[in-house]
Amino acid sequence: MRICLFGGTFDPIHNAHLLIAEKALEQFSLSQVLFVPAAHPPHKDPTALTPYDDRFRMVEIACAHFPAFAVSRLEEGSQPSYTVDTLNRVTAELKPTDELFFLIGSDAFDELESWKDWKEVVKLTAFIVVTRPGGQYHIPANARVLRLDNLALPVSSSSIRARLAAGEPTPELPPQVRKFIEARALYGSVQRNAISLQ
Repeated sequence: MRICLFGGTFDPIHNAHLLIAEKALEQFSLSQVLFVPAAHPPHKDPTALTPYDDRFRMVEIACAHFPAFAVSRLEEGSQPSYTVDTLNRVTAELKPTDELFFLIGSDAFDELESWKDWKEVVKLTAFIVVTRPGGQYHIPANARVLRLDNLALPVSSSSIRARLAAGEPTPELPPQVRKFIEARALYGSVQRNAISLQ
């Protein structure tokens, strides 16, 4: 199998995340994309994040209609979620014929050499790097890189959160995710009528 991990805070997950995963699945003949929501990302203040269980559930809802997508609790817990630890746990479960990939944006990939045990990380996985048109990034020594090109997706979770708080439309969100957000009153949202889901 060709298995690809897709990590992130997913706060919230949106259609651009799903499109990126779909494109990677198709372009690189992947068997599965495994979404791994981070409970405690080292580079972010965990107290500023939506509770892990809510973020995990949103990813489950978003992925429900994609047979090749799955969601994992690999990075659940109160300790920082380091990629090297996640990859080691996944690698221990792989068969000798399996191939492992890691889906990542070019901005994050550019910071790879600042990651914990990054030299081990590049031994454990190949990278599928999402590249903006004309985008450039540094490739560390020995890193195996595949480019997922020409994805101009000006969508950010922060702008979605702001519009949810204002009760504005969020076409970048899967409708069922929006319904969950409103039911849970996340991001300062409130239950709206159906027109706000468009």
